[in-house]
Amino acid sequence: MLFGVIFFAITAVLIKLLGESLHIFQIVFFRCLFGLIVVGPIILKTGSNIFKIEKPILHLIRVICAILGMSSGFYAISVLELATATALSFTRPLFMIVLAIFILNEVVGWRRGIATSIGFLGVVVIIQPGTTEFNPAMFSGLFAAIAVGGALITVKLIVPYDSPEKIMLSFSIGTVIVSFIPAIYVWIEPQTSDFIFLISLGIFASLGQYCTIRAYELGEATLISPIDYLQIIFLTFAGFYFFDEVPMITTLIGSLIIILSTLYILIRGAKKGVSQSEAPSSPALMK
Repeated sequence: MLFGVIFFAITAVLIKLLGESLHIFQIVFFRCLFGLIVVGPIILKTGSNIFKIEKPILHLIRVICAILGMSSGFYAISVLELATATALSFTRPLFMIVLAIFILNEVVGWRRGIATSIGFLGVVVIIQPGTTEFNPAMFSGLFAAIAVGGALITVKLIVPYDSPEKIMLSFSIGTVIVSFIPAIYVWIEPQTSDFIFLISLGIFASLGQYCTIRAYELGEATLISPIDYLQIIFLTFAGFYFFDEVPMITTLIGSLIIILSTLYILIRGAKKGVSQSEAPSSPALMK
């Protein structure tokens, strides 16, 4: 899990570097393309039946939510301080609880409800509405968390009908096709250095996914998930070293509030045995 966190932190730095020369839609497309190249051959070994899916509309909804989430999240990373963008991404479990209530009709206890509300208070501390100029990148980061949460909720609706291999393949192919459509309208010919960064992005993102998934297979979520929050520490230092970023004290306070609230939700969910949609989920599914 620690290596997964490091690889994802490197991925965020690469996205910010690429954002200086390429459009976000292009970065998303190449990220999806390399993802397909990595997982495609592995999944196809399961046979031709893998192309027969039961819920194509739900698969499409998941792909669209994922592309919206990646595009918004990558934009937030390219514009905001790395620490701030990362903190906003950790609101994903909070939005997933809200979505689970309305879409899956799940019941959330009052303790987790209060913890969720406190987590959103951390968002208010970071954004500081009314005290600073409107920053669309802030809301882009929050929208990314909502969109990715929607994608994961959709997975919960799909799994009773289609196998994980089918879900992965439809996601890999679908995201490449959907992300290519906006990318062609903003296409900029990548330079040699851009290709190096893009290839590295695909490699480190795939390594991060593999390490994180393996961590969740081998260990308990309540022990593994907190390690993910080390990303804020790593990316705070990376932002300072590579981009001369010094996060505001409100960002650090808001991040702490979000982290503590989501950790409480995770631990409380483990004790009560709540469904996965109510607890923080593996970040490997969204990067």
